[in-house]
Amino acid sequence: MKKHNIFKVVLVTLLVFMLLTWILPAAYYSGSYVDQGRVQMGLFDLFNYPVTAISYFGYIAVFVLVVGGFYGVLNKIGAYRAMLDKLRAAFKGKEVVVLSIMMVFIALLTSICGLQLGLIIFYPMLVSLILLMGFDKIVAALTIVGSTMIGMLGTTFGYNNTGILYSILGNKFTDAMLPKCILLFLGLVLLIVNNILYISKCEKRDAKTNAKKATTKEKKKSSKNVKSNSSKTTKAAVKEEKVIVSTGEQGDEDSYIPVAVAGKKHVIWPLGVILFFILIILVLAFISWSGAFGLTAMEDATTAVVGFEVFGFTLFGKLLGTINAFGTWTLIDLVTVLMVFMFILALIYKVKFDEIIEGFVNGAKRALGPAVITIMIYTILVITTYHPFQLVIYKAILGITDGFNVFTTFIVAILSALFNGDVAYAIQSSLPYLASLVTNADNYPVISVVYQAAYGLTMLVAPTSLILMGMLSYLKIPYSKWFKAIWKLVLELIVVLLVVFTILILI
Repeated sequence: MKKHNIFKVVLVTLLVFMLLTWILPAAYYSGSYVDQGRVQMGLFDLFNYPVTAISYFGYIAVFVLVVGGFYGVLNKIGAYRAMLDKLRAAFKGKEVVVLSIMMVFIALLTSICGLQLGLIIFYPMLVSLILLMGFDKIVAALTIVGSTMIGMLGTTFGYNNTGILYSILGNKFTDAMLPKCILLFLGLVLLIVNNILYISKCEKRDAKTNAKKATTKEKKKSSKNVKSNSSKTTKAAVKEEKVIVSTGEQGDEDSYIPVAVAGKKHVIWPLGVILFFILIILVLAFISWSGAFGLTAMEDATTAVVGFEVFGFTLFGKLLGTINAFGTWTLIDLVTVLMVFMFILALIYKVKFDEIIEGFVNGAKRALGPAVITIMIYTILVITTYHPFQLVIYKAILGITDGFNVFTTFIVAILSALFNGDVAYAIQSSLPYLASLVTNADNYPVISVVYQAAYGLTMLVAPTSLILMGMLSYLKIPYSKWFKAIWKLVLELIVVLLVVFTILILI
């Protein structure tokens, strides 16, 4: 396996974007199209922009490191592996059904709550469980990354994902809700079917490999007595092997996902309760109660709790400090939650302080690769923001046709997602200019569906996709191997999207 493959892919992407700043003129839209001429990126910028990325987006990398540290501490707790083993035993014979439920669950949380980044908290556990169930790392990536991006593609109430669409176009969240739900459903069906087909293909391949090995072994055994056994056939028996939670080739110790061996009986319910409680907090904290549903109950409740006085002393306000209301949380708020529950678990399971530190450091090291990938991808975003060469491309494509055209809009939306990995920046980079060309507001609901669908689709394969490249780095999957596994699904999704878009235009 080639080392640092994902780092190389992201770095090459960064350098290509740097080259584009020398080839294409910069332009931006602010009430009108403004041509800036060429705004080239220099050598010193190559090293200064990562610092800028850290200053604006470093909290995401910190979140990734803390998640890694959290699981490093869990690996010191035998109950964690015991819980995974118990789940594996419970799911035996129903593995494909469990994978399908995982995909539906992740997609729904992303679609409704905009939890694509927050769910990173559970990704390591899900990866370990999928591998323990006997699937390979491509299946793990297809399950997690695929369902996340299908959720983005079919976003319904995820304000963090599409709020900027409605602010620019003036739409409501309820506009075009039926097409969004249809895209979510069809995307999930295609994802689940493709994942099952990939699993079936792997099983057939492994069966052939094992059969050949067994046949070769039998031939060697029978070579001493060919005459007496020449008329007999041998049935290849596949020996059941011990399941190893690993992401790489056999013997590649650096690619193992470290999960503590249970060793003895453990009480797992406190761990399960806390993980479930974290999930509930995650959902409540990231649903846009006011933005999507117009509810202010969470803000009112937070104000009441923080302002609650005991003998004139705002006890909870002082203890909690600055706390955001549910619906307005960020990843930094989740860092606090993770750290608190990490120490609670360590206390419950009597993990020594030195072991906590050791486990956290080891886990953070494991997450260092995805954290660095995060900074690199946001460095690319800094480049496209400071050197806006992309609008020139959008203008040329949109100029092919007069007025609104769903196909050129789809292409522009895909490119804006590719150039800007962050959904808000992707929309802001091209939509204001597009809206200035499309004066008929009746087309705006269709445009919003096109943009969110194009973003989810693009993030399945784009080297600027934070979740994709972070997961590939964590699992040590070469980018070419991922593309080989995903390209059919991408083409199928493109066909489905174009059909749905066409129908939306006609009705």
